[in-house]
Amino acid sequence: MKLTSRPELFAFEGISMTHYFTVKNFQARTDDILIATYPKAGESTLHGCCALIHYNQSPGYIPYLSWYAPFLPSLKGQFKKKKKLSGQCSRLNIMKILFLVIFPLIHIVYVARNAKDNAVSYFHFDRMNMGEPEPGDWNTYLQKCMEGKSNGWWEKEQTYSNLIYMFYENLVEDTGREVERLCSFLGLSISAEQREKITKGVQFDAMKQNKMTNYSTVPVMDFKISPFMRKGKVGDWKNYFTVAQNEQFDEVYKEKMKNTTVKFRTEI
Repeated sequence: MKLTSRPELFAFEGISMTHYFTVKNFQARTDDILIATYPKAGESTLHGCCALIHYNQSPGYIPYLSWYAPFLPSLKGQFKKKKKLSGQCSRLNIMKILFLVIFPLIHIVYVARNAKDNAVSYFHFDRMNMGEPEPGDWNTYLQKCMEGKSNGWWEKEQTYSNLIYMFYENLVEDTGREVERLCSFLGLSISAEQREKITKGVQFDAMKQNKMTNYSTVPVMDFKISPFMRKGKVGDWKNYFTVAQNEQFDEVYKEKMKNTTVKFRTEI
């Protein structure tokens, strides 16, 4: 499918979305895993971890509960007859969502990234993705980012036992440690060999070369502008923020985050 024009944004639950996002009825199962994240906040790395843990196979396309995207490759039959570590899988058990919604009994894995790197990554994503609105220049884009709202996933973890809150910076710093933490949350035990396989499989450079995770086959993404998986670095924001932009961002961030205890690292 070729898009002739870029879509417009609308706001839903504090998240800016396009008309490709919809909310569909969903019947959750106790062995389902829902990956929740803000776009470009570590979603690919986390879904790679879950796929390797849950199916013992390299990650492929994992659908959004809330996203209708006719330009993506078909998911039909992709995971049929694949075995989980804990048994046989009869349907796709891993899904993703971009806004706050809680399903009883389902495992929810949330990954968050520091807002500065997230803004830079999202900017380049919007530049290359014709399915997203035109981002404009970096300064204009950053101003729009600062107008956004924070979400409530951190607070939800304090009261919802089936939710784990993870940080992209921790995944980059020590992938093996975070894989162990994720397995513990999912109630799975893996061998040292499996942990090493998972850790290597979700390294940024490995996933960047994987056609099932680098989105190189998606026609609306223009890789001449930027790759979908660009750098994956912590601290890349320093290459884009001016001193004045950084000071303004810190001031706005402090005000918006004054009522939460969550702490992010902007470098490691």
